Amino acid sequence: MALSSGPLVTSLLLFLVAFSLHNAHASINSSWKNAAHNNIGPKKLISTPKQNRHMLLAGSWKKAHATFYEGGSGTFGGACGYEDVVKDGYGLDTAAVSTVLFNKGLACGACYEIRCVDSPQGCKPGQASIKVTATDLCPPNFAQSSENGGWCNPPREHFDLAKPAYLKIAEYKAGIIPVQYRRVPCKRQGGIHFTITGNPYFNLIKVANVGGAGDVVKVQVKGEDKLTWTDLKRNWGEKWETGAMLTGETLTFKVTTSDGRCITSERITPKGWQFGQTFVGKNA
Repeated sequence: MALSSGPLVTSLLLFLVAFSLHNAHASINSSWKNAAHNNIGPKKLISTPKQNRHMLLAGSWKKAHATFYEGGSGTFGGACGYEDVVKDGYGLDTAAVSTVLFNKGLACGACYEIRCVDSPQGCKPGQASIKVTATDLCPPNFAQSSENGGWCNPPREHFDLAKPAYLKIAEYKAGIIPVQYRRVPCKRQGGIHFTITGNPYFNLIKVANVGGAGDVVKVQVKGEDKLTWTDLKRNWGEKWETGAMLTGETLTFKVTTSDGRCITSERITPKGWQFGQTFVGKNA
């Protein structure tokens, strides 16, 4: 029987069209992948870095004045409760700040960059600036004018520097010098120090050597057994109190600084810790 060639030819034409379309699609798809690869690389996503919301940045420069006071590592931490500024991680580059800056102890642990300006006879040449930690209060003297002796009277912003720090930027004979200052992040060696004193019914925790913003706005503690997260109350300076039962617990501390950064130091005490001991946590 003879077969018609019409259907065969039609089927062949349809096959060729489909084949051509498939190859064209493959070619376009391949070209698109190559173009994409050349622009962003294989399987890579383009993203913009996120800013660290909890990173204190250096502030703008402001005008103030500075003097100095005598003392040592055991006295430069007075109003903030630091018994020894060297052991607490701050060294001798510290300052007692005026009432306005001290802000009822909220400034304790904060860091400032200070430079001597506009005093050719008072500023020490070759020293650009120093960085100091606020560890004490320069009390007001209302018996004297804020322009003549009452340097720390409100609303003045004033730094009474520890003598070793002052002598890095100014001559001893200058007495009082004009300065510029700005708030800066604190760089610390090692972790946060927690010193626990008191008794089983009243605990006083000193928090020191805090990096970043440096100044603490909140402290919490919890144990491993019975004690749940408990807020501590600022007693004075960087001394924080609680009547919660801490003894017999392995303790975890959480510290929040003024820039919102929260640092948790997990299980840093043994279960049998003793009052008067200092424990070192994290600083990041």
